[in-house]
Amino acid sequence: MGRRKGRRLAPSTTVVLGCMEPNAAGIDVGAREIYVAVPADRDPQPVRRFSTFTQDLEDMAKWLQQCGVVSVAMESTGVYWIPPYEILEQAGLRVCLVNAQHLQHVPGRKTDVLDCQWLQYLHSVGLLKASFRPVGEICAIRALSRHRASLVEVAAIHIQHLQKALTQMNLQIHHVLSDITGLSGMAIVDAILAGERDPEKLAALCQGGVKAPPSIVIKSLVGNYRREHLFTLRQSLAAYRQTHQLLADCDREMQALLQQLDSKLGPEQPSQLPGRGTGKRRKNQFHFDMRQELYRVLGTDLTAVPGIDALTAHTLLVEIGPDLSSFDGSGVFAQWLALCPGSKKSGGKVLSSRTRKSTSRVSHALRVAARTLHHSQSYLGTFYRRMRARLGAAEANTAAAHKLARVIYHLVTTGEAYDEGVFAREEQKQAVHRENRIRKQAKALGFRLVPLSA
Repeated sequence: MGRRKGRRLAPSTTVVLGCMEPNAAGIDVGAREIYVAVPADRDPQPVRRFSTFTQDLEDMAKWLQQCGVVSVAMESTGVYWIPPYEILEQAGLRVCLVNAQHLQHVPGRKTDVLDCQWLQYLHSVGLLKASFRPVGEICAIRALSRHRASLVEVAAIHIQHLQKALTQMNLQIHHVLSDITGLSGMAIVDAILAGERDPEKLAALCQGGVKAPPSIVIKSLVGNYRREHLFTLRQSLAAYRQTHQLLADCDREMQALLQQLDSKLGPEQPSQLPGRGTGKRRKNQFHFDMRQELYRVLGTDLTAVPGIDALTAHTLLVEIGPDLSSFDGSGVFAQWLALCPGSKKSGGKVLSSRTRKSTSRVSHALRVAARTLHHSQSYLGTFYRRMRARLGAAEANTAAAHKLARVIYHLVTTGEAYDEGVFAREEQKQAVHRENRIRKQAKALGFRLVPLSA
């Protein structure tokens, strides 16, 4: 057989990426110890291990400064990254917080030593993108806001304990009243714990507005008052009230931090917004006027946008801050919130355009706000219903949340007030463009459009 001929293979070459950040370091963060890697020419031992005690973290920062490190990359692992991040930031180092999902598919990293070395290499050649992190003042308010959300969840658990104790005593009052933690429910529970057992006297404690007839309320208050269930009821009520006291304390601290933020109101803007409603505070709402504080800090009233309430605007402020200049346009802002179609391509083909998943609290809040537009008579409500009929509920929520994100970005960056007429004028302009395009197409085909008579 003759020798098979073929093309000569080119000699193998190694592609070496240029070093964009020579003074870079990588840190692999753990619960008890962290591994730090610096360039090999900076220290005889370029990889070191440090404990997570404060003194050890300060020694780590000093060692990095001695090695001439300017920028440090680390993964955002749970909450373990926060202490080293803050200590390195206080030491004057630039910290690049990297999303762990961007590195989890890289093969060949089996140990903590290789992890930190791989981070150092990727950071030095400019392949890592820092995650967004607001300024320190906003981070402080964000920590209180997330703690407050956990307190609200704890209060809900105590309410379930209240209802369980009442059910075990066969007191059905929490099924008769719409809210056991209202004025009527709390008055009845307090009277039961004070020793009152007469159903008629307990039913007389109901305030106005109870829809159930008095005979049903009296029947629901006939129960089996066992000692162990009364003890559980007493402790559950005390824990519920204690949690709400903690909520009030947290709101006061949050209000103090919000008042330290600079105002973005212009000289022509009113300093106060007109009040809404009766002023009665609902459960789990803030113990101060959050709407006024948001108006002062953001420079515009976001609650004027349909679907956006004070809690949604508060989530935007504490998670991102009043300055959206880090995002180059409303499209980038919506993409960061994972409200845009994806672009997964290979070989010139679009493999998937699904919107990527996100755990962003702002994205979740905007999706919840979008669902409230179903019955809104505004332009945004009409847009949501049109998208729901065309795409379905899930896609309509994403599309409406995307539009809300763009509206919010425009209002916050420009300081303008929300104007519903902008959408009507834009729709009228688009209608004129469509008409002109149809006329040109008809003329090119030799036809002339004649408008219908009124």
